[in-house]
Amino acid sequence: MSVQMVLLPVFVLVGLTFALLLGMVWERRRALLSRQTKIRDIALGQPNWPERATKFSNCYANQFELPLLFYALIAIGLPLRRIDLVLVLLSWVFVVTRFAHAGIFVSSNDLGQRSSSWLAGVLVLLAMWVYFALRILLLI
Repeated sequence: MSVQMVLLPVFVLVGLTFALLLGMVWERRRALLSRQTKIRDIALGQPNWPERATKFSNCYANQFELPLLFYALIAIGLPLRRIDLVLVLLSWVFVVTRFAHAGIFVSSNDLGQRSSSWLAGVLVLLAMWVYFALRILLLI
């Protein structure tokens, strides 16, 4: 498997993270400029942002939770040359679940849909780790 094929889903997921960061900055700036939020109300990290800014902020923070296990798998598997087509395909499925999760999070924030997309990502990532571990431990 080429390095580019392995890293492309990683780059796309990093792109999602930066897009959410920019969305968060945009929404916070908008809240401050419109005086919907005052500096003194958030200066010490108080959670006094409007709903839309909070959605982006929470979704952005979420990109440093579950995806960390994805990044770790790729970072370990790439130099060991243990990333194959199955893991690349599962990587793309995981990335799609993260986009679905983020899209739901920053729009309707429907907890049922958001939880379902999150759980789908968890199950895909679990499958990736089990498959990867078996490839390493069984030397296949």
